[in-house]
Amino acid sequence: MAKLYFYYASMNAGKSTTLLQADFNYRERGMATMLWNAALDDRGGEKGIESRIGLATGAHRFDAATDLWERVSAAHRVEPLACVLVDEAQFLSHAQVWQLARLADEAGIPVLCYGLRTDFRGALFPGSAALLGIADSLVELKAVCHCGRKATMNLRVDAAGGAVLQGAQTEIGGNDRYVALCRKHFSEALR
Repeated sequence: MAKLYFYYASMNAGKSTTLLQADFNYRERGMATMLWNAALDDRGGEKGIESRIGLATGAHRFDAATDLWERVSAAHRVEPLACVLVDEAQFLSHAQVWQLARLADEAGIPVLCYGLRTDFRGALFPGSAALLGIADSLVELKAVCHCGRKATMNLRVDAAGGAVLQGAQTEIGGNDRYVALCRKHFSEALR
């Protein structure tokens, strides 16, 4: 039975690397996969999905208007898919998460989603909230705070490294804009 998986973590936990490894494992065994990434995350450029350690591959792009059920089902009719992998899953809409669940339930395609749980204020992203609510399997990937404890929070920082307390929920960036911290050090930085 196919399942909907949500692999979540703070920044710098290796989510994209883990996704690319899973994709490699399927393809190495001759199985077709379909990769997706949020259109607003253009850091991978033409590559689509790129990890901090340099692994990269192409991916389809989704935005708020993308019907994932229709797009994946159409591809599945042409070439049976063994797995669908979604990076930056926090940017999925509530409806898109249900479309992915339908792919697992009705089309029998395992769907592996990777993304952040919370934003720079500690609030859930809409896609993450939906995945936490309905995914068959929740897997927390680990990142490390500078103190050595598990990092669970994403602190947005300015050019000088100071904590950013206001702003839009979504601002694309890497180590230049975000620092993964444990809750204790995240709370201290916000004070």
